[in-house]
Order: sequence, then C-alpha cells, then structure tokens
Amino acid sequence: MAARIEDYAMIGDCRTAALVCRDGSIDWWCVPRFDSAACFAALLGNADNGRWLITARGEPKITRCYRGATMILETTFTTKTGRARLIDFMPGGAPHISIVRIVEGLEGEVDMSCELVIRFDYGVTIPWVARSDGRVRTAVAGPHLLVLRTPVNLRGRDMRTVGKFRVRKGQRIPFVLAYGPSHLDAPPALDHDGALLETEGFWTQWSKVCRASPKWSARIIRSLVTLKALTYRPTGGMVAAATASLPEQIGGPRNWDYRYCWLRDATFTLLAFLNAGFLEEANTWQHWLMRVIAGSPSQLQTMYGVAGERRLDEWIIDWLDGYEGSKPVRIGNAAAFQLQLDIFGELADVMTQAARGGLPPAPRRGELREAILGHLEKAWREPDEGIWEVRGPAQHFTHSKAMAWVAFDRASKSTTAHPKDLKRWKAIADEIHADVCRLGVDVRRNCFVQSYGSQRLDASLLMLPLVGFLPPSDPRIKRTIEEIEKHLMFDGLVMRYQTESGVDGLPPGEGAFLACSFWLADNYVLSGRLAAATRLFNRLAALANDVGLFAEEYDPRAKRMLGNFPQAFSHVALVNTALNLMHAHDARKKKKPEKKQVLRHRH
Repeated sequence: MAARIEDYAMIGDCRTAALVCRDGSIDWWCVPRFDSAACFAALLGNADNGRWLITARGEPKITRCYRGATMILETTFTTKTGRARLIDFMPGGAPHISIVRIVEGLEGEVDMSCELVIRFDYGVTIPWVARSDGRVRTAVAGPHLLVLRTPVNLRGRDMRTVGKFRVRKGQRIPFVLAYGPSHLDAPPALDHDGALLETEGFWTQWSKVCRASPKWSARIIRSLVTLKALTYRPTGGMVAAATASLPEQIGGPRNWDYRYCWLRDATFTLLAFLNAGFLEEANTWQHWLMRVIAGSPSQLQTMYGVAGERRLDEWIIDWLDGYEGSKPVRIGNAAAFQLQLDIFGELADVMTQAARGGLPPAPRRGELREAILGHLEKAWREPDEGIWEVRGPAQHFTHSKAMAWVAFDRASKSTTAHPKDLKRWKAIADEIHADVCRLGVDVRRNCFVQSYGSQRLDASLLMLPLVGFLPPSDPRIKRTIEEIEKHLMFDGLVMRYQTESGVDGLPPGEGAFLACSFWLADNYVLSGRLAAATRLFNRLAALANDVGLFAEEYDPRAKRMLGNFPQAFSHVALVNTALNLMHAHDARKKKKPEKKQVLRHRH
C-alpha cells in the first residue's frame, strides 16, 4: 500500500529533489534535473521500480522535522532498545549531485536496515552493479552512473543492495549516493560532515533575508524555503512541483507532469519574493522569464523546461501502475502548447510588479511589451483553454478575457510609452472590460460566470477584484463571491470549478484547490473582513503536513492531500496571503486606512 502524499517530505539542492517517506524510504528522485528520468520511481509504482530505504527494524515510533529553516530533514526512530536519527539532505555546493544520509545514535542502540533498489528510466532499467574495496558500489546503465559509499557491509540480493547494521549512542554512520555521467570518472568521495555544515549554513543564511514579522515568519519561511528548493539554480526557473502524475483524483486520469516552469506562476512568485525581501531571487526569476519568452508572441507557450526548453511532449509510461492505481502515468505536458490568454496578462503584470518593486529593468522589456500587446490586440477575441488547462473544447473563459484586460490596462499606465500608444491601449482595455461585463455576467444572478453564455462558476473569478478589474464593493463582485461560497465550497475549502459539467473533458471529481482557497482569503482582506480572512488562512495553514508542505489539492472527504507535491502554487499563495494579512493587521493596529496598507496580489 502506497504511503499518503502527506507522508512525504522533500530534500533538494536547487537542481533536483527527492521525496522521503516517513518510514525513511526515498521513493522519488529524478537526476540530474527536476525533469530528468527518475531512478527511484516507487512513488508511482512499487519498490521494484526503485527506492532507497533506511529505517529502524521492528515497529518504531517515528517523528520528523526540518532542521530550522533548512532543507535538512531529520527523522527520529524510537524503539524499545534506543533512539536513532536519520539525517537526509542534498548538498548544493558540491559539483556532483548527491544524497547524503547519516544515521546518528541518540540513545541505547537501534537495529537498522538498508535496501537500495536502483531502476533508471522511470523504474524500468536495471543497472550493472560492481563492488570495490568492500565499501563502494557502482551502478551503471547507459549514460547513468550512481556510486554509493558507506562503511556498512552491504550485499546484493535479487537485484537489490541490502544490509543490516546497529547504531549505538554517539555513533554516526554515513551513506552517500552520488550521480555522474557513466562515461566520466566516478564522483569522488564527499566529506559528509563538512557538506552538512555547509548545507545548513547556506539555508540558514538565505532564510534570514525574510522581512516578515515574527508572528508570521514561521509559516512564511517554510514556504519560501520550499520555493527556493524548487528553483533550478543554473537558470533561475522554478518548477511547479517536484513530481509527475500524482493524482488529483485517486484512481482517475487527472495525472499530470508538473516538473516544468509555468509563466502563470511568474506574477505570484515574483510578488512573494519581492514582498518578503528576496530581491535577488525576484530578479533572477524575472531574467529567466524574459529569456524564455523571447521571440514571436504567437509562439508563446504556457510552460517551459527549467532551461527554457520548448519540447515537453506528453507520453504515457505503461510499466508503472500509478499512485494507488491512478492511470495513466504521464510524462511531459501537452498543455504547454495550449492557447491560454491569461498568460499575456500575467506577463504584463509581472513587468509592472518588477518595476514597482525596484528591480532593474530586464533587457528589452519595453520592446517585448509592445510585441505582446500587438499580438494580443487580435488574439483576445479567440476562445482558449483557460487557466485550468482544460482538455475539452476551447471556450471564451471570463478569467482569460479579464487577464487580457490586465495586459492593456497595465500598459496604458506606462510612464515610458508614447502617448498615442497609451491612448490606444486604454481604448482596447475599455473595450475588453465592457465585453467581459456584458458577456461574462449571469444577468439573473448578477454574478460573473466561468465562460461567456455559461451559468457555471469558477474560482478563477476570485482574481477579478485582486487584479483591479472591479472594486470589491461592486455588487457583481460581491454576488460572485457569495455564489462561490454557496456552490464551490466544501467543508470550508474552495473547488476550482464544477467538474461534473464536463467542461474539462475529463471524468468528474477532484479535491479542493488550495491556492483558490487562499484567493478567497485575499478577497476577504480586500473587503475589510479580516476576521474571516484570518480564520480561513488558519484553516488552510493547518492542512500542511507535519513538516509544513502542501500538495496542489486537499480532499475534505478523505482528509488527505491530492495532486503533485510539494506544489509551488500552493506555497506562493500562502506567502502572499500571509503578507496581505500581516499588513492589514498592522494597519488596523495603527488605525490607518487598510486599503493603503494591504499588499494585494497584483494591483
């Protein structure tokens, strides 16, 4: 039986990441990049598809935590005979990618076991394993090479590397697994204790930049550290999650590969880093964005690889059973080639946020804006697949049109463009605004709807007041929020849309989308309902697992996480909502007008 998604924690080195289960099994690791093929794929299959287990024998009591504001995971096993700690981390400063695992004796003595199952190419390719000098094992298959170094005596059994050992109080037993290309020399031995100190120092120093007040910083920092760990250091691109094909519906087909960089995340992420004081990260992300979107606006994609790659072809792995039988297991993402008009608004807004936040201008930012707007001037009238990347027919989604308005609205307020351009952009913004208010509203209910001519609701409509499309006091906005509260909420959480409508071309059913619930809290802040916003925020924050991580969704019925993990969109939403609340509460204490103090998402 697979572990629950919330039973996992992530370790990473800002190049790739691994998921460590509560029992000490690393069940997912893609190397050398986030989007590379996995050599441990038990998460989407079983132990035969690759994993690395180090655990206490018997039935230990298990607790775990991150070491301070770092990505160093500590799992403590308590047995009848003693207590031992497993320290897991990935050193970011090393030239080779490695996973370091140190078993530390705390009390008495504890009997431990180790099982290493390496299966390259998403759990299918069995490597040749060679042993040298009794303590080093080398696994090779095609271009891949892994080297395990440990003082523990291990042996081969049934295509696995296994061993048992005992750790006593005061002992420290290291295991270092390093990756390298098979045509080069094996990665050299690593000073595990030195790497631990260096890794702890890096994360501790990095997290000190956060300028949130102490009351809010504990929740914010864990999310910021997670976002940093999901960033590919060589280029600055941030992946949406560390995993692929974790289901949004157990046993269903809603399984997608999220190990890529979405343009839509740009504004949310940039604002989170800016408002928390991480200007370097915000600037790095801005420059990544400007590089990958260079070229013709008609060829703009919704997502890219971590280095800006465009080919993200979607294919199915038929040898993996899927997480709890959820098939198909998809690698790659066909949504990269969809038309999603809202990303043009996201891009325009990210440029505005960057300028307001004091970031230095990115190269050719003005030229890029004009090219995008020239394309969008015609494209905004087209139907698209929308923010939720539906696999059904394209539609005129209200949120998409509103975000097209954002693009022209922000441009019309530029201080550097020619007055004629400003006038034209303002006229187009007004035209789109009128179009949305005429066709995107259900006149009978006086609320906005998912798409033109529809009566369905959509949580993306919560963004309309947040981007400044209409003020929170507008009767249509108030009614839209009321309708979402009435028809899209379950157990206090917001669903994305009504999946039973078939709008997405998939069978109905999924969990509550955590980012959407944070957006509702932002709307409460914007309208001055701080008590309601705080209650909802606390409810959402409590859904994090024991080490502070969120998946994409949460199932209120089964009381478990769903979707890819950890999910950047969820963590970005938490940071922005926490900062909004922090400033709103501070403003109230100082008896200043809240609207001038609240850090809204975008406007």
